[in-house]
Amino acid sequence: MPDAMTIIAPTPAEPGLLALLKEDLACVFQRDPAARSTLEVLTTYPGVHAILLHRVSHRLWRAGWRYPARLLSFAVRLFTNVDIHPGAVIGRRFFIDHGACVVIGETAEVGDDVTLYHGVTLGGTSWKQGKRHPTLSDGVVVGAGAKILGPIVVGPRVRVG
Repeated sequence: MPDAMTIIAPTPAEPGLLALLKEDLACVFQRDPAARSTLEVLTTYPGVHAILLHRVSHRLWRAGWRYPARLLSFAVRLFTNVDIHPGAVIGRRFFIDHGACVVIGETAEVGDDVTLYHGVTLGGTSWKQGKRHPTLSDGVVVGAGAKILGPIVVGPRVRVG
């Protein structure tokens, strides 16, 4: 099993968790006019909780700590009602507005500056190993209740209803 430093240390090109959190918080204020304070966002936005803890579980997953990563993602789902597989790759400045009933599968890839609303599924359509979930390019916005299934690519800045 990998050592604890492997889990905590980002790759050279990857920002640290604190830098990512700051970016994720800043994007909430850019995209949600109801956000009033950092304290409010940090304590009452389940999408922010889910993203922050996904970033931790994803590092565990990449470091080979698969069971702890899955256990953490399970606990996050119970707490936030947002289910992000620890294998999913999530870009910077990601915002899940409202958070309820969002599902992001293991091989999903989400670019930078992406926004998802409640009830979005980035799901698979195959039971085979390999790429099974969608890829969302930079700047994509996915509306409430949308289901994007299979290994398709949604182009940059596309709005999905």
